[in-house]
Amino acid sequence: MRLLISITAVALLAVILLAACNSNEQTPAKIANPLTPANAPAQQPPPGDNARRITAAEAKDAVASNNAVIIDVRGAPAYNEGHIKGAKLIPYNEILAHVDELPRDKTIITYCS
Repeated sequence: MRLLISITAVALLAVILLAACNSNEQTPAKIANPLTPANAPAQQPPPGDNARRITAAEAKDAVASNNAVIIDVRGAPAYNEGHIKGAKLIPYNEILAHVDELPRDKTIITYCS
């Protein structure tokens, strides 16, 4: 039963990764609002894939506090060109084959670009 739950969770993660990495999301054009201060951060619509987005600072803090690991889900050529220091390469199409390598007690941060 535990194996079935683990496989289902990893399959769900793989589907989310595929949706996030292959989405054709377009950022809407920024329209100046005279009521909004010029230095206020732009409001972005939520992503359509329901994957939680975090900032680079949040990721850095989570890894520094040993609460998260970073998984690079791009291919080896892109990884070799440059990647986040400490990131582990597991291409998105190989996630299921490497499920045993993923920690169960930490947040898994994935990135594809």
